[in-house]
Amino acid sequence: MIKEFRTFISRGNVLDLAVGIIIGAAFTAIVKSMVDDLINPIIGLIIGGIDFTNLYVVLSGNVPESAGLQTAKDSGAAVFAYGSFIMAVINFLIIAFVVFMLVKAVNKAKEMAVEKGEAPAESAPKGPTQEQLLAEIRDLLKSRPV
Repeated sequence: MIKEFRTFISRGNVLDLAVGIIIGAAFTAIVKSMVDDLINPIIGLIIGGIDFTNLYVVLSGNVPESAGLQTAKDSGAAVFAYGSFIMAVINFLIIAFVVFMLVKAVNKAKEMAVEKGEAPAESAPKGPTQEQLLAEIRDLLKSRPV
């Protein structure tokens, strides 16, 4: 069983997946910081400092509207927090755009590296066509004694 586990864990795709998850976690922290610390304040400035996370409706419970979302949640009231959902959608769109721009930049850098560093590969010599092979087989069959 230990040998099977060692074989499983030493496969290339398992190690690639582990590296991808670790880098993804680090990348998530960078993108989250970029969105929270750089982009959201600019958007807040543009739209007048509106914070959608404080938009909610108390569905049940005796909580005044001015109490705040966290106070309403802590009191056990049923809260329809649509503002949090709106902010999550906005953050997703921002993060998706940032990731798109990063992937686009990486792809452009790869293209530039390929154009600079590599000469066009020489074409491999072409082999015989299917017709030529079939004619050769036919000729061999004809020359063989019956």
